[in-house]
Amino acid sequence: MRELLVATGNQGKLPEMLAALGEVPFTILTLADVQAGDVEEPAETLEGNAIIKAMIYGNRTGKLTLAEDTGLEVDALGGGPGVRTARYALGTDADRNAKLLQELHDLPDEKRGARFHTVAAIFDPESSKIRTCEGECRGRILREYRGNKSFGFGPIFLVDELGKTLSEVETDVRNSVSHRGRALAKAREILLKEFV
Repeated sequence: MRELLVATGNQGKLPEMLAALGEVPFTILTLADVQAGDVEEPAETLEGNAIIKAMIYGNRTGKLTLAEDTGLEVDALGGGPGVRTARYALGTDADRNAKLLQELHDLPDEKRGARFHTVAAIFDPESSKIRTCEGECRGRILREYRGNKSFGFGPIFLVDELGKTLSEVETDVRNSVSHRGRALAKAREILLKEFV
């Protein structure tokens, strides 16, 4: 059975990614299973970073590799923090959430629109073939934390179609509507069609 490296060092993302992939005819490996080091994310787009991570990890390990990059795009911040989401504030998820809540402090609810955007990249070092796909999730930024079942901005991001935050729902529900879940559902189809 072919090996597939799911290349994320984010321990919050990993269970969601594995759940979204579901049963696939690959032996799944994570970065904990290989000696692949770290990869910088210097690109100015989510797609660029996803491709860089997939290609570098794929070439370092010689394995079919799936990587992704995700950004929170807040309407009132002109689409920011976007590709810089992970570097939006030093410290923890709580520090990033606090900074965002402070920046949006004076905005009325109707001006707090946002979307999460994920780009996933699949790279095969044997053929140098690369494929990308994306997913998005629209919502708005709340003024308070709700739920504790996800990470990052999940507790303050209210999903339009759920009426709940990403942190108030279980992984299977979250994956059915989330940016990452949607991108990985497409990635799963590509893997099954082109890489088995």
